Amino acid sequence: MRFSFRPDFLFAAAFSLLSLPALALQPLTLDAPAGGWNRGGFTDRSEDSGVAYPYSPIDRGAQAGRTLIRGRLAAEHRARDANGKVRTPPTLVVNGNPMPLYSDNDGRFARPYAFAPGSNSVEIRSAGGESLGRLQFYEANPARPRAQLRAILAWDDDQAEVDLHVLTPDGQHAFWAHPQLSNGGGMDVDSVDGAGPEMFSMTAPLRGPYQLYVNYWGNFGSAGYHFDDSTRQRKIITCRITLVFHENTPQERRESFVVPLRKIGDLTHVKTVIF
Repeated sequence: MRFSFRPDFLFAAAFSLLSLPALALQPLTLDAPAGGWNRGGFTDRSEDSGVAYPYSPIDRGAQAGRTLIRGRLAAEHRARDANGKVRTPPTLVVNGNPMPLYSDNDGRFARPYAFAPGSNSVEIRSAGGESLGRLQFYEANPARPRAQLRAILAWDDDQAEVDLHVLTPDGQHAFWAHPQLSNGGGMDVDSVDGAGPEMFSMTAPLRGPYQLYVNYWGNFGSAGYHFDDSTRQRKIITCRITLVFHENTPQERRESFVVPLRKIGDLTHVKTVIF
């Protein structure tokens, strides 16, 4: 049985990207963190909005401590107009990894992410590519785990629930029902209420092949999960899978793949990665 995580369970946020009420014509205001150096490793400072992380941001399994990027978009930059018509959403770009950004009717959004030690950036771009806001911060805690292999999945339909599946060289299978592996890998982020991201990470990858799959599991709406195909916003859902190797190091490199999903139940093999 699959359960939905409601946003109010997730608001022990590592940091917030907040918009002020619509008294100004600013499309987005980034209030916290202010950037610079951040260290949140040894005490729980999750109530301090100026700190980038609560204690232990990566919580495999229940993921209660996953980091959130939160904020509010002005009406002209939301993925739906006042009549509910779907239009091109803005883009959330985290550490160079782009993903569609959907919001509720008031323009509010909350997207999970698992940040690495070192330099991190968050930017929101309009549908036309204009930068609406950007912040940069440096996580200075040397004890924070660094992913040597990371896979990030996002898609362009916020009514669809798409899952990332990873098979590791020793035969283990990471996905939403089995997020933690005994080899140290696992799902840092399993997004269950929007267009992603989902993230798989390993800090000390095993040598050998990794098999990556995406599955169009079903749909998600105000009443929860369902399998009514008519609620889809797009005839073809476009997924982007980004592989990040040696994240936030001079050796970092990335590869991206675009995969179409046409119907509920689609399971697509994306890539065999040899590490």
